[in-house]
Amino acid sequence: MSAAFYQEQVKFYVAVDCIILGFNNNELNVLLYKRNFEPMKGEWSLMGGFVRSEEGLDEAATRVLTDCTGIDNIFMEQIGAYGEVTRDYGERVISAAYYALVNMNDFSQELLEQYNAKWTKVTEVPTLIFDHNKMLHDALSRLKRKAATRPIGFNLLPEKFTLPQLQCLYEAIYQTPLDKRNFRKKLNAMDILEKLDEKDKKNSKRGAFYYMFNKEKYDHLLEQGFYFSL
Repeated sequence: MSAAFYQEQVKFYVAVDCIILGFNNNELNVLLYKRNFEPMKGEWSLMGGFVRSEEGLDEAATRVLTDCTGIDNIFMEQIGAYGEVTRDYGERVISAAYYALVNMNDFSQELLEQYNAKWTKVTEVPTLIFDHNKMLHDALSRLKRKAATRPIGFNLLPEKFTLPQLQCLYEAIYQTPLDKRNFRKKLNAMDILEKLDEKDKKNSKRGAFYYMFNKEKYDHLLEQGFYFSL
């Protein structure tokens, strides 16, 4: 294909920005790093990078996520494109934003140090560069809607978790307390958790049983018209 078709058009940059969310100590966290180049060097930023010539948007986002986390097969979803003319002080840049959900226990401290990154509670996020605060706000809104109808919240938990941990997670996502009885009633009705014999006794003498999300069972139920609602 000849490049002459569009030679009179203005060229500009395309980037991806990743809102990487984790859950720890009953709080949602987002991964931020201090930018080490201009413009806005030294300011807090989401993780991101420019799309390479041989990449699609999803491929670029996957590369950034894998490089920044060291984890493969991360749940991610695009939340939209951000293209205000003056959004980036360096050049005209259009960015596709993705949110990703990870288990913070899988993270390497070495990677955090390598990127000068840190986990920050979403309730304590500072002013970020460009329109990154809006991206985060939009990602949290999308997460709240999606978590109500899809079991994506389990991506934020270890493979084994307790029901109190699961309830704390959804309270953090929804930013509101949930009734314990109603929450467990909904879980029991869906029958997509496997109860283990093992207990977590770190938080109480009696302990709480561990559970695991049964994805195969969920996928099978989904084919039969099952509707997740939590």
